[in-house]
Amino acid sequence: MTDTTAISVSERDDDRAQRTVEAARVVRARERRLRTRDIVLAIATPVVLLLAWEIAARTDVIDALLFPPPTLILARAGEMISDGVLLEHLGATVMRLAIGMSIGAVLGILVGLAMGTSRALNAAFGPMFSALYALPKIAILPLLLLIFGLTETPRILAVAISVFFVMQINTVAGVRQIDPKIHEAARAYGATGLRRFRLVILPGALPFIFSGLRIATGTAVIVITAVEFVASNTGLGYLIWNSWQLFQPQQMYVGLVTVAVLGAVLTGLFALLERLALPWRRGRSGR
Repeated sequence: MTDTTAISVSERDDDRAQRTVEAARVVRARERRLRTRDIVLAIATPVVLLLAWEIAARTDVIDALLFPPPTLILARAGEMISDGVLLEHLGATVMRLAIGMSIGAVLGILVGLAMGTSRALNAAFGPMFSALYALPKIAILPLLLLIFGLTETPRILAVAISVFFVMQINTVAGVRQIDPKIHEAARAYGATGLRRFRLVILPGALPFIFSGLRIATGTAVIVITAVEFVASNTGLGYLIWNSWQLFQPQQMYVGLVTVAVLGAVLTGLFALLERLALPWRRGRSGR
């Protein structure tokens, strides 16, 4: 009787394990189908919209002077790439973004970490930074131009300032959201000073820092485009504004699409960097 009971229990365990494996296989297959569907939708949606735009412009449903067919815009983009005009403007914008974002991100993270770990610093500078953050960054461009003149400095500083506040706020929030129990455990195990910063504070704040980088990227692209509208003779913003003034809609759309692609690429790069730097969050983001 005992042997029979043992065999029955073993069979039930095997059956339960087999059902668990089968359920996991079904879940993985469903996830693969959903990922495939998402990829198809992500590709098909803009293709269908562009096709509808092309047909509407070709059949005069919409004004082709204001909304040129995408094929003509693509052809114009090819011409601008071949003669180097588009790459020249793109290079100028990327250079300003790279320098301005680097300065703003580094300073914003450092200040945010300091304010997040020091109650006194947060009390002293928090209200002031909150007030300055609400100020439209493009509104300080005249002051920057007055101080530095029509040079690269005010364009880069406008980007740096806009990125600084986003990174400072997100970094402070990242430090503040760390569970106090984790700090207590760290102190109990002797992690203080730089060791606590390296093992507790920085890892805990990193998700918020990377979120801030993605937000700051969009803000920086908007700011530099607006700055180049009025205070530059190079860059994608200048290309768009000048094309509007000369009524060259195809060239204007090329500039608009390039700005959109640039923002998407930079945001995607930071998202990829986050996945590499924070491998423990991959499963959570997947759910």
